[in-house]
This record gives sequence, C-alpha cells and structure tokens, in this order.
Amino acid sequence: MPGTGSTDGSTRTMGVLTVGGLVVVTAYTVALGSNGWLWFGWVVLGLITLGMVVTRST
Repeated sequence: MPGTGSTDGSTRTMGVLTVGGLVVVTAYTVALGSNGWLWFGWVVLGLITLGMVVTRST
C-alpha cells in the first residue's frame, strides 16, 4: 500500500512526542509541583498514540 510508509512515520512521530511529553511533564512536576491538567493531557496523548499503534497493526 502506498500510504503505509507515511502511517508508520506518523505513528513513530506520535510515539516520540508521547515520550517527550512524559519527560517534560515529569520535569515540570519535579521542579514546580504536580499539575493535573498536564498529566491529563499526557494521558490523552498516550491514548491517541496507543490507538494509532493498534489501528496500524490490524
């Protein structure tokens, strides 16, 4: 399929953003204290990434 390469690239990009987001949110929590909205946003980002991985593998 022609679109498979771009799907893999976008899924990989989302994975990198999710991991990077976790690092940023963790650093923010350590430096300035916990912020529930940041963690909520990271969980949503993680769920979107997980959904992309699941739909790509089926």
